[in-house]
Amino acid sequence: MAESPAKALRRILDSPGVHLGPACFDALSAKLVERAGFDYCFTSGFSISAARLGLPDVGLISFGEMMDQGRQIIQAVSIPIIADGDNGYGNAMNVKRTIREAIRAGYAGIFLEDQIGMQVSPKACGHTRGRKVVPRDEAVMRIKAAIDARKESGSDIVIIARTDSRQAVSFEESLWRSQAFADVGADVLLIDALASREEMKAFCEIAPSVPKMANLLEGGGKTPILNPTELEDVGFKIAAYPLSLMGVSIRAMQNALTAIKGGKIPSHGSIPTFEEIKEIVGFNSYYEEEKRYATKTDKVSSQNGIYGSGKE
Repeated sequence: MAESPAKALRRILDSPGVHLGPACFDALSAKLVERAGFDYCFTSGFSISAARLGLPDVGLISFGEMMDQGRQIIQAVSIPIIADGDNGYGNAMNVKRTIREAIRAGYAGIFLEDQIGMQVSPKACGHTRGRKVVPRDEAVMRIKAAIDARKESGSDIVIIARTDSRQAVSFEESLWRSQAFADVGADVLLIDALASREEMKAFCEIAPSVPKMANLLEGGGKTPILNPTELEDVGFKIAAYPLSLMGVSIRAMQNALTAIKGGKIPSHGSIPTFEEIKEIVGFNSYYEEEKRYATKTDKVSSQNGIYGSGKE
C-alpha cells in the first residue's frame, strides 16, 4: 500500500537534520521542485495570488481558488505538499472546513496563521506592513479546531501553527502563542518574521519536542537567512523558501521580454532547448505510456503519415 502524503511528511519530520522546502505556485514549478530532488514542497499564497491573479497577497484570492490551484499541484507530483491555509478563512468552523478540504485535496500538511479575518481588515503577507492578529483565545481555538477536524476526518495531516504576533504585537507574545499552540496539539510551530538569530534560537527552545519551521523570505525579509548547518544548530527541523521560484521567474521573464522587444531571443543558456522543455513537461513519458495502448491501426496509420506523431 502506498504511503500517504501526510505519513511521508511525518517521516521527513522524524528524520535527522534540517529539511529545506522551496515554495511552488503551480503544477510546473512543483514538478521542477520534485525533479531537483527535494523531499517535499510548500505552496505560497503570496506566489499563487501573483501567478493566478496577478494581484498581491492581501486576501483577494479566494479559498476555492487556492484549493483548485493546490489540487493541480498535488496531482502533478509524488512528493508531499504543504498548503498555505492562510488564517483558515474565518472562524473556527471555517478552519474546520479548510482542514477537511485540504485533506480531500491530498495535502500532506497545512499551516494556519493567527491574522485577523478578511471581514475585519485585509490580511497581509507576513513580512509586509499592516498585520493584525486575533486575540490569544481565538488564535488557540483555530488550532484546536484544526486538530479536531483532523481527528474527525480520520486523517493524519500535519498541522503547522503559525503566529504573526512577532511583528504585530511583540516577540514575547509570539513565544506565548507558540507554546499555547503546542499545548493543544500542533505538530509544527512557526513564528513568522523573527528578527534575529537570537530570536530564532529562543523560539526553538520552547516546546522542545515540537518541530520548528523557519520561513526564510528571500530578497529582504526580516528573518536572517541562515545556511542549513546554522538552521540545524539553532534547532529548526524544516525551512521554507517562499519567493525564490517566483522571484527568479519574474526576473527571467523580464529579461526575455527585453530581449524580444529588442529583436532578439533570450541568450543561450538562459532558456532550455525545446527537447529539454518537452522532457520537463512530460512529453517523453507520455509517448512511452502511449505505446502500451497502440493498436495495429495506429501503427500502420503512423507509418503512412495519416496521423501526426505529435513529436514536433
